Amino acid sequence: MSAIFEFMQPKHVSALFYKAVILVSFFISVMLQSCKHEKKIYQSPCNNDLNFKHVSFTVLIDSIQNYDHQYIEVEGTYREGKDMSALVNDSTFVDHSSLRSLWVNFSQDCPLYLEGTHQGLFEYNDGKFTQISDKTIIIRGKIDVRHKGHLGSYRGEIDRISYIKL
Repeated sequence: MSAIFEFMQPKHVSALFYKAVILVSFFISVMLQSCKHEKKIYQSPCNNDLNFKHVSFTVLIDSIQNYDHQYIEVEGTYREGKDMSALVNDSTFVDHSSLRSLWVNFSQDCPLYLEGTHQGLFEYNDGKFTQISDKTIIIRGKIDVRHKGHLGSYRGEIDRISYIKL
């Protein structure tokens, strides 16, 4: 019985209290982090009736001829800039040159709207444009190996983009 009373001394209770506070704080921060990055999906009705093959970025780049004129879904990092609209591998340990990248050809024929709204991907909203550069995205479209983007320097092109998940 005296062991119980020893454990209930103020120094043990306060140490236990602080450990509980730290544990609760940790769980709250983890929950807030997971809620902070809500995924946004932009879609176009231009390819609704098609099935898309899910393929990894590396497999697609290594065997792009096998996917010519096929509709695919792939994940990568989108990069944009002067004369650049590219999907690159999202791994930090691989070549990100244009020869290992896809040119992303957004088209007015397939306008992309935020799911459940009429807000377009490239429209000015809430005082800013949707920022997609340097973000990992999942994208659906049609592969074309004949068109290779700016100065023909990319591995191929993904066209008729009908889905982007940020």
